[in-house]
Amino acid sequence: MTLTIGSLCSGYGGLESSVQSVLGGDLVFVADPDPGAARILTHHHPDVPNLGDITTLAWSTAPRVDILTAGYPCQPFSQAGLRKGTDDERHIWPHICDAICVLRPRLVVLENVRGHLRRGFDTVLADLARVGFDASWVCVRASDVGAPHRRERLFVIAWPKGEIPYFPRTSVAGGTGGAVPGGVTLLPTPDASQGSRGGSQHPDKRRAGGHSVSLADVVEQQLLPTPAARDWKSGQSNLIGTNARPLNEVIENLLPTPRASDGSHGGPNQRGSRGDLMLSSAVQPEHFGPFAAAVSRWESVMGRPAPAPTEPTGKNGRPQLSPRFTEWAMGCPDGHVTAPEIGLSRAEQLHALGNGVVWQQGSYAVRLLLERVTAVAA
Repeated sequence: MTLTIGSLCSGYGGLESSVQSVLGGDLVFVADPDPGAARILTHHHPDVPNLGDITTLAWSTAPRVDILTAGYPCQPFSQAGLRKGTDDERHIWPHICDAICVLRPRLVVLENVRGHLRRGFDTVLADLARVGFDASWVCVRASDVGAPHRRERLFVIAWPKGEIPYFPRTSVAGGTGGAVPGGVTLLPTPDASQGSRGGSQHPDKRRAGGHSVSLADVVEQQLLPTPAARDWKSGQSNLIGTNARPLNEVIENLLPTPRASDGSHGGPNQRGSRGDLMLSSAVQPEHFGPFAAAVSRWESVMGRPAPAPTEPTGKNGRPQLSPRFTEWAMGCPDGHVTAPEIGLSRAEQLHALGNGVVWQQGSYAVRLLLERVTAVAA
């Protein structure tokens, strides 16, 4: 019998994809009132109803499902937010608990930030116990499965008290088999504000102000810009006086002159007779600077190269963080959020991606938790 899945706070669908990669199952309903998320969900699941705002739903009318997922809003619990916990108006856990109580799924899968452990998680556990569910949880980083950023998240599974949450396993297509070696310099974690926080700042300036460094800060200030139409101009740049530089100005300082021997002696770190770096040695993943190893590792996991980290935006073509690069960093298939036919603006794409779940990370966490619980039960 095929398992059925209901998704709350669905976003772009990362958490239910995590579950499906481990257990299979058919998606019966999603629920997300955000216009951008709704467009993504409709594009990928045109026949699956979107229940919308879960704070207004009568759960007695919703379909029963075997598995219920919810990556509920993290702002009440995030270190980057106001840290109001259960006092935050965006705290919608009580509505998710109502859904669990009425629908009585065989398995519940939840996701949130690690800070939830210190703010409000005791309430979640107490509520689950009150409605007759046991729970187990684990914190997993996206980098544990090879992603080029840390993104540590709390994953929880819950099941009816007295029942063993046993499900037949399926192979994880396209994911990692388990945790991967670390020891690489990671990019900042994508976040939902990266498309609306008013532009990037130099990482040192951001840190000096007591703020966390964003992915846009690093990509737009430290990595190679994307080619733009103005790059042919060798004189005055319309970006003089700003932090951004056109590609032609950067290339003058970065790339060696082409030479005939590049084709036969141009492997990584190869140098010419005068000790100068050869062109084909320079044009390597190292254009990602200190993040090259992390990027290369995720390229191997994803099975495709990283897109350009920036794209020209605005009338001046200023290089800014590319949503396609962020999509790749979040483990999504190419175009899952950024396909033109979905119709999202750049800001909407980045918002959706920053709120999303890295499905490879989620599938790893779900496997760990199910194996832990069934091993104890055995």
